[in-house]
Amino acid sequence: MDRGIPARTRTEAQRRGDQAEDQALALLRGHGLQPLARNVRFKVGELDLVMQDAGTLVFVEVRRRRHESWGGALASIDAAKVRRLARAARAFLQRHPRWADAPCRFDVVAFDAGGAPRWLRHAFSLDGLDLA
Repeated sequence: MDRGIPARTRTEAQRRGDQAEDQALALLRGHGLQPLARNVRFKVGELDLVMQDAGTLVFVEVRRRRHESWGGALASIDAAKVRRLARAARAFLQRHPRWADAPCRFDVVAFDAGGAPRWLRHAFSLDGLDLA
């Protein structure tokens, strides 16, 4: 899956993010999810991973934090981030209409400082969220 930017021009932070995404992808594949896309960018936001889980389309946000003092990886997902993810998911569905009627969910794979990944299925809901 293409990351868009050649490896030699990526920053150290981007390379660490790539490693976290690689680990998240391996974790999810190990649980039977099938990858459909990676690092899909739209004007409204980016999707780290798009997977299929037994007919359900899964939008996966991968978060990594080196220092707990900045808050954990999950704490970095605020309402604005959720709105961007939802808008990017909507753009993905518009670009890929064959998935338009599939059930969807949002998962997060979080890496806190030095810890093993935590996979949260159905990490958040779009209920009551203004996406206009």
